Formats: sequence, structure tokens, C-alpha cells
Amino acid sequence: MAPRVFGLALRVVRDPAQAEEVAQESFLEIWRSSGRFDPDRGSAVSWLLTIVHRRAVDRVRSAEASSRRDTTYHDRNQPVAHDATAEAAQASLEARRVRGALASLTDAQRQAIELAYFGGYTHTEVASMLELPVGTAKTRIRDGLIRLRDNMGVGQS
Repeated sequence: MAPRVFGLALRVVRDPAQAEEVAQESFLEIWRSSGRFDPDRGSAVSWLLTIVHRRAVDRVRSAEASSRRDTTYHDRNQPVAHDATAEAAQASLEARRVRGALASLTDAQRQAIELAYFGGYTHTEVASMLELPVGTAKTRIRDGLIRLRDNMGVGQS
């Protein structure tokens, strides 16, 4: 009888390991519910094979539902595609704002800021390049940054 049970389970679930589990669970269920068997309704073999078939079908349905849940979860949790065009447009607008704000600075402030922030030079190097005392170079950079902040509206609500 065991090979017949295993064969039925294997035809439904199509995986030998799963079929073994289905057969074992079926035999356990048959053992526990043997008091419910009614010989007037059919043979013991048909009752047993019905239990095995139902267990196997339940196993297949459970696996399919799990697969659908995983697929649905994966589909819903995909990262949003990166919009390079919108990012480039935003960067272009920001660059235009910065260029406009830089144009509002004095030539001395703009030159000091361009060397420090766009050139990557230290305050000491900026002072040396502009032939200024370090304190004066720092003041021009600080004043220029304050003016940029105010012109661009940074920090205002």
C-alpha cells in the first residue's frame, strides 16, 4: 500500500521529497482519524487514497500561494527607476541659480570663492595666489559666501 500512496502523491506534487512528506502526513492523519472511517461509504483503500490526494493537492496549492506571495512582494518592492533627465534638469536649474548669484558678487569676492571652492585651494593658497594677507582672503571668501546665501535665499522659510 505504501508504494501506491507514494506514487499517487508523487504524481500530484512531482517532487519525491515532497511526496514522501505527503505520504507520511497522510498515514499520520489516517492513524489519528481511523475512527471516522465508514465502510458503508466506500472501501478503506479509496478512503486512504482520497486523504493522500487531498493532502498532495493542499501541498501544491500551498506552494503556489507561497510563490505568488513572493512574486507579489518582489514586484511591489522594486526600487523606483532613476530619472536621470529630471535630475539633469534640476542640476541645470541649480547651476543657473549659482551662476546668477556669483554674478552678484564683487570681482574680489568672486575670484576668492572660485579659487577656494571651484579650484579647491586652501585659504593660504588663495591668499598667496591673489597676493593678499590670509585674513583678507578669508574675509573676502566669508563675505562672498554670506552674499551668495542671501541672494539664493538659503535658510529662509
